[in-house]
Amino acid sequence: MSEPAAFQDIAENLSFLDDWEERLNYVIELGQALPEMSESEKTAENRVKGCVSNVWLVSDADSAAGSTTLTFRGQSDAIITKGLVAILLALYSGRPVSEIAETDGIALFKQIGLSEHLGMQRSNGLVAMVNRIRAEAQALS
Repeated sequence: MSEPAAFQDIAENLSFLDDWEERLNYVIELGQALPEMSESEKTAENRVKGCVSNVWLVSDADSAAGSTTLTFRGQSDAIITKGLVAILLALYSGRPVSEIAETDGIALFKQIGLSEHLGMQRSNGLVAMVNRIRAEAQALS
């Protein structure tokens, strides 16, 4: 199973950036490109627990032809975390629940060279976001 094209594009773009500051700026740009969520969606129920920053994730399930896919939308009030949300959405959104449940986002963040530069709090938040996304998929599979 390969990663979605949107995630592959991000990984490829990151591979061209040698310096951590350039990579960080790219992550921030990805977050700035995320569509805004309505204030009515920024609820306690949609907030990801375990993140120091406020992060909200909303999923929409679509069951067609015997397969359920999940589409995610997300937002954060912290600029770097917002970029991490954008990368996770590129990785997980629009995929069948079985693929989402099996995809180890943390390992892929290590593979593309982002994990080693995240502090403890952001790393914990990333794990919380991945766990939330995968748990939603597992609940529907």
